[in-house]
Amino acid sequence: MQKISPKVFLFDMDGVIFDSMPAHARSWHLAFKDEGIEFSEYAVYLQEGATGSKTVNDVFMAQKGRVATQEEIDRIYARKCSYFEKCGEPKPMPVMDKVLNLLLANGKTIGLVTGSGQKSLFTTLNKYYPGIFIPERMVTAFDVKKGKPDPEPYLMGLQKCGVSAGEAVVVENAPMGVQAAKAAGIFTIAVNTGILDRQCLIDAGADVVLDSVSALLEYLSESL
Repeated sequence: MQKISPKVFLFDMDGVIFDSMPAHARSWHLAFKDEGIEFSEYAVYLQEGATGSKTVNDVFMAQKGRVATQEEIDRIYARKCSYFEKCGEPKPMPVMDKVLNLLLANGKTIGLVTGSGQKSLFTTLNKYYPGIFIPERMVTAFDVKKGKPDPEPYLMGLQKCGVSAGEAVVVENAPMGVQAAKAAGIFTIAVNTGILDRQCLIDAGADVVLDSVSALLEYLSESL
């Protein structure tokens, strides 16, 4: 088991902190379907971590050969958010509370780096993880110009937590998130909590790939 001794752990949110990806996948699929555009739920998982505007633009470039207008971006993302809100309150990822408490018990600082702009999720953070995720150590879709897989979100996460790349570890579940973290020079643990083939996370460059949050808890218990 490789020993790690970072000061800071930076977590993605959807599919890591919350078991919210099935709702996101369904919502994006329906929002694009309303536009007459096919966008599968599997494709949503591959796109996870990107900002809403990047997701819309990527789909438009692939299927229409052009970027979307701002009106199109706003309309599709608003519809996606509406579908997501109808899915009900997101549930915390099982065992994640034990992971976070283990890190705190070992004196680690916890940050959040997400491509999400879903306001309901930020409200729910304090309900299920009170006092753990503070705004000063959070990077969201509202903070960056470039979303994952660009390194900007994780570079900003390092800055907000006051550490260098060598003093941090990222916990991700998405290929784009892994690419962003590795581009920022950060040791990255990928936890495959969704429907993707784990090879996607290996190919994205993850240093460690685990198949569940329970496996993450075991890994951290042995490696810290």
